[in-house]
Amino acid sequence: MKGLVLCAGRGTRLYPFSFSQPKSLLPVANMPVLSSCITKLTDIGIKEIGIVINPGQSQIREQIGDGSIFGASITYVTQQQPLGIAHAIQLSESFIDGDSFALFLGDNLLQDSLQELHRAFLASNSTAAILLHEVNNPQDYGIAEIQGTKIISLEEKPLYSKSNLAVMGAYFFTSAIFEAITNLKPSKRGEYEITDAIQLLIKSGQNVNYVLSELATSDVGTAERWLEANRWMLKEKAGKEIISGEDCIITDCELIPPVIIGNNCRLSGSSIGPFVSIHDGVTISNCLRIENSILLQDSRVEDISLEITNSIFGRSSILSGPTGNKVAVFVLSDKSTVQFPQGKRAES
Repeated sequence: MKGLVLCAGRGTRLYPFSFSQPKSLLPVANMPVLSSCITKLTDIGIKEIGIVINPGQSQIREQIGDGSIFGASITYVTQQQPLGIAHAIQLSESFIDGDSFALFLGDNLLQDSLQELHRAFLASNSTAAILLHEVNNPQDYGIAEIQGTKIISLEEKPLYSKSNLAVMGAYFFTSAIFEAITNLKPSKRGEYEITDAIQLLIKSGQNVNYVLSELATSDVGTAERWLEANRWMLKEKAGKEIISGEDCIITDCELIPPVIIGNNCRLSGSSIGPFVSIHDGVTISNCLRIENSILLQDSRVEDISLEITNSIFGRSSILSGPTGNKVAVFVLSDKSTVQFPQGKRAES
């Protein structure tokens, strides 16, 4: 069995962060989303993995390489145009080469192992198996209607949904999916939808199984979802602890777990946490409070006398004070700078 991870999306809803790097490389609890996807696959014994990228994503090749750091072998497939998930799968047919395969969307994080979904796929002689999760906003997802252990219909982003069971970006397929894809027509948004391809499998009498997840899942598609994923990943990874990397200097700080700190960080005179991820080379000094936030590589937050919450600081961004004693939300892109005027309090 092989694995396939789709990363070719442009990630426009995560601009400005995904403008300077692919969203699948954005870190959650200091681990790139793509690294989490690959690890989920290798944990169930899948070592041959294809990654679908677009022509502008050389950073993925540079960071992931040949997959040896994961104990895997990586093959890259290029999707020139963003024509949908089913189109990306079709481009990977020569890599799959008739095998069954696991499919992961490269901006998805799962708290589940893939073990149960893998077992459901193998045990039921299925053509496909899909991970489902109950959601409050079914109009934003592909939605499944189920009967017993089978999915009987799928619909992409329905206006009036038949259930609240959303497809969560983890699938298993036999090579029969390729024939279904060849019979697809573009959807109203001009893409070849994987939900339509699976619906063709169902109509032809194929067995499409599912597993219903009760654990946290998130597609890191917006800043809000990124922060949400960071919260539950920190709970899972750090719990009630502080995780700190190498060569850090931390003085006169209140650290409220869960907090994860990368390498070569300098933290002083600040209250930090809960739910804060601090990447490598970050400086935080003389800050009243930072909570529920993500600070990317080499960012700096200094002399801030207000509470920072629900914020994201891009690589090498700078926020410096002094400020008024209030609460603020910041979303700073890579290499941006916000400096409050000296000698007087900021008005708001």
